[in-house]
Amino acid sequence: MPKPRIEGFDQELLTSLQRREPVLWLNDGLKNGAPEAIAGLDPAVAQARFEKYAPVLARLFPELEATRGHLVSELAPIPGLQRGMSATGLNGAGASTPAGAWLLKRDDALPVAGSIKARGGFHEVLTLAQRLVEQCGLPGATDDPLAMAGPEARALLGRHTLSVGSTGNLGLSIGLIGKGLGFQVVVHMSADAKEWKKERLRKKGITVVEHTGDYGAAVEAGRQEAARSSTIHFVDDEKSEHLFLGYSAAAAELAGQLSALGRKVDAAHPLFVYLPCGVGGAPGGIAYGLKRLFGEYVHCFFVEPTASPCMLVQLASADTRRPLSIYDIGLDNVTEADGLAVGQASMLVAPIMADILSGVFTVTDEALLLDTYKLAQAEGILVEPSAASALRGPLWLGGSPQGKRYLARHGLEPSMADATHVMWSTGGSLVPREEHERFQARGAELAA
Repeated sequence: MPKPRIEGFDQELLTSLQRREPVLWLNDGLKNGAPEAIAGLDPAVAQARFEKYAPVLARLFPELEATRGHLVSELAPIPGLQRGMSATGLNGAGASTPAGAWLLKRDDALPVAGSIKARGGFHEVLTLAQRLVEQCGLPGATDDPLAMAGPEARALLGRHTLSVGSTGNLGLSIGLIGKGLGFQVVVHMSADAKEWKKERLRKKGITVVEHTGDYGAAVEAGRQEAARSSTIHFVDDEKSEHLFLGYSAAAAELAGQLSALGRKVDAAHPLFVYLPCGVGGAPGGIAYGLKRLFGEYVHCFFVEPTASPCMLVQLASADTRRPLSIYDIGLDNVTEADGLAVGQASMLVAPIMADILSGVFTVTDEALLLDTYKLAQAEGILVEPSAASALRGPLWLGGSPQGKRYLARHGLEPSMADATHVMWSTGGSLVPREEHERFQARGAELAA
């Protein structure tokens, strides 16, 4: 069966995507400097909300007592993995990797929800809860954040339902904070979502509604249900500015951690950040926050499975504001990286990324499993395959013609010895032991 041809789409790139060949696509529309402020999208708003309601989170979740209610993940050096992967190189041909420090941003071990989705999900639900209790004139709600955790607030919020479409991690994030505050919670899940994630949600008292279609079908079902009731609040992963802002707040956290490690970010010390991408909200929010802080000195790359490169397809299309899905180019969206199995990129995020994203690289399922294994062997860190997808970022920069062209185009080659590479690890601490064993066994087979 002939593969579709897309008008205005680079045919060589299209053929590679259709063949599921790993690629690095560079964004020719990238603009220098920090992006202009977008109305309604100020990361400082989310930072302030997290700060205000930190006492509430500390009371609801014992795991957050040590950080006084703040969601924070470790920024960990990974020298063992850096040595091993640099020695192998991108195609097993030896070291051609740019020098500098490799660091892993461990949202896989983020307290409570165990994934990057806690950042956006918690912010979205806190925003809604704040609006509801203030609208109802709950005594003390405006001045005392802890009023939101009291019995009157719980009774009020219990008359409302949070609804979300998810492959698992966002549903768990929304579910945990929602149930903690007293909301009812319904998670719409696609057929390809992992069964263990559905079961974990059910054990937390969260209603799971299964759909035969993909992630997009689950999201649409949730939207339609919410449209029929004024007490159902749909958390829209494709369109929510509150989710986006929650993720963007991570940029200030990373900046503080880099400073604490003595890692400068300037013309002589470039920062490269590699972010796994599903629908785009989480990596998009982080990239936006980082570009607002560091401007031209930070270079953000997304990574997607070869079966589901929805953001790459959208950004590489002739019209970035007209939706184009992976199905339009003949891909099936079937991947081991279930958290990244998305057919259509967020049309809130894609136009923003058109100006600030450096590029997108893709990774096969085999590479995901192999790198999951390598990370465990080198550093003793267990993650789910989608969270290991970013680990090849520095290899693409130094070991591919496209990566070398990017470095040359931006005059980065002389500064690479002092560069910092941050790979964002997005989930894994809540994965059952049996699943980790399966990932590791398959990775060991590929490594043999």
